[in-house]
Amino acid sequence: MAHALSMIVNGREVNAHVEARTLLVDFLRDHLGLTGTHVGCDTSQCGACVVQINGLSVKACTVLAMQADGADVTTIEGLAEGETLHPMQQAFQDHHGLQCGFCTPGMVMSALDIVRRHPDPSEAQIRDGLKGNFCRCTGYGSIVEAVQAGAKAMR
Repeated sequence: MAHALSMIVNGREVNAHVEARTLLVDFLRDHLGLTGTHVGCDTSQCGACVVQINGLSVKACTVLAMQADGADVTTIEGLAEGETLHPMQQAFQDHHGLQCGFCTPGMVMSALDIVRRHPDPSEAQIRDGLKGNFCRCTGYGSIVEAVQAGAKAMR
């Protein structure tokens, strides 16, 4: 049985009918075509699916789409303004905070949450804030540098 759902996704109103068991990550990817939100593990351990709901970072594989009914959802696609990257996205590019890129959307979305809580985050605060995000390509040094640079650019 499909249920009516309404939310704002990346600044645009979305109305749909979904089954109650539909995960937010599946709704974003399969119903809206927003494939920047990645599914990496299906167990909420990797962080590739992080989005923001009402300004707070959450793993979209742990949230039912219906739980976001009435919410403001931001995905990685909602950060850039046209061709101009968000400062955090630009910092990840400039500081080589990405390699294969699979974890990058979740890392960037988590980084924004870190900066919301700590506008000038220390390395320890960044590493602590990224505990739920796995990158299998790097030792996180460049990711930490990217988050620090992004935070500075956002101030």
